[in-house]
Amino acid sequence: MGRFLFVVPPLVGHVNPAVGVAAELAARGHEVAWAGHDELLWQLAGPEALVFSCALPAGAADRPPELKGPAALRFLWQDFLVPLADAMAPGVAAAIDAFRPHALVADQQALAGGLLAEARGLPWVTSATTSAELADPLAGMPKVAEWVGELLAGLRGRIAGGRGSADPRFSPHGVLAFTTAELLGAVELPPRTRLVGPALGARPSTADFPWAWLDPIRPTVLVSLGTANTGAGTAFLTAAAEAFTGLAARAVIVDPGGVLGEVPPNVLVRPRVPQLPLLPKVDAVLCHAGHNTVCEALWHGLPLVVAPIRDDQPIVASQVVAAGAGIRLRFGRADAPRIAAAVTEVLTEPSYRRAAETVAASFHAAGGSAAAAGHLEQLALESLAQLRP
Repeated sequence: MGRFLFVVPPLVGHVNPAVGVAAELAARGHEVAWAGHDELLWQLAGPEALVFSCALPAGAADRPPELKGPAALRFLWQDFLVPLADAMAPGVAAAIDAFRPHALVADQQALAGGLLAEARGLPWVTSATTSAELADPLAGMPKVAEWVGELLAGLRGRIAGGRGSADPRFSPHGVLAFTTAELLGAVELPPRTRLVGPALGARPSTADFPWAWLDPIRPTVLVSLGTANTGAGTAFLTAAAEAFTGLAARAVIVDPGGVLGEVPPNVLVRPRVPQLPLLPKVDAVLCHAGHNTVCEALWHGLPLVVAPIRDDQPIVASQVVAAGAGIRLRFGRADAPRIAAAVTEVLTEPSYRRAAETVAASFHAAGGSAAAAGHLEQLALESLAQLRP
């Protein structure tokens, strides 16, 4: 059977889809290993996962919450992606040497994976956990694209000896994109891109939840800004809690930073929730348009209210609106009345639910983890065939 090495950044939303694919490969009898942040991987992939630890750059998660637009993009590349690749490179190289994978799966934001795989002549596939890069967000910014190219060239020289020429975000062997055309829209995709839909594998959960609080008669909305936006979310979560005052609907608000004080009686505040088990029991989702939260909501046919903050979120929010599956709010202007109006709209206007269900049908048909594993198996077979005399 094959050996597959997953190279992932220290980001929950990027690890979770890979966990689903890795679990499917393991169930088919393949060997799976990981290169990345060991504590996070043991939490998400399970304590028995074979993990090759990679270092993290100092201050990797210390992005100022006020950064948006071009400043956020510059920070993402200059202060996170490139330093992360430099820090991870020794661990990834050690993992390749020790595990000797037949194929490598490199997340788009774990640049060391693609660069080192190409330099070693190892077949590799890109894991595109967000569709933003597929839409080429730098197409209208040639100077920014040139700057990114220079950063990648410098990185290739430092960690891969200057070997190779492929963009580490788009493997020529294939790109696994965890979305479908129904959400992505009409875009020109990189060669050998496979639209596999969300990969929703089983996840370890440490979140206790008061399931009896849910009311099957009254609609419930899940409110979440993900795991990386705590610093930017105080005003938004406060407004969201206030928005449900007087509404017939209920809200479950995820508040990992503990920023909320007193809330209306129809609002439940939790530091974390078991999101996948909870989604089938709610009626809509209010979120930051993070790709994983959006796809998990749409997998269950749930309409959305999206308030993007930065990075890929504005692109994903635009996709949700274009698909007819939700309403977009401006994050900085999303006060309680605007949130209440948008939530009421998606709960009462059936077209949003119908559009969400159309996307859900495409997700289910795409194959998810099973389809992704099938593509990786084929790549591994090709690799093994080349090794035979």
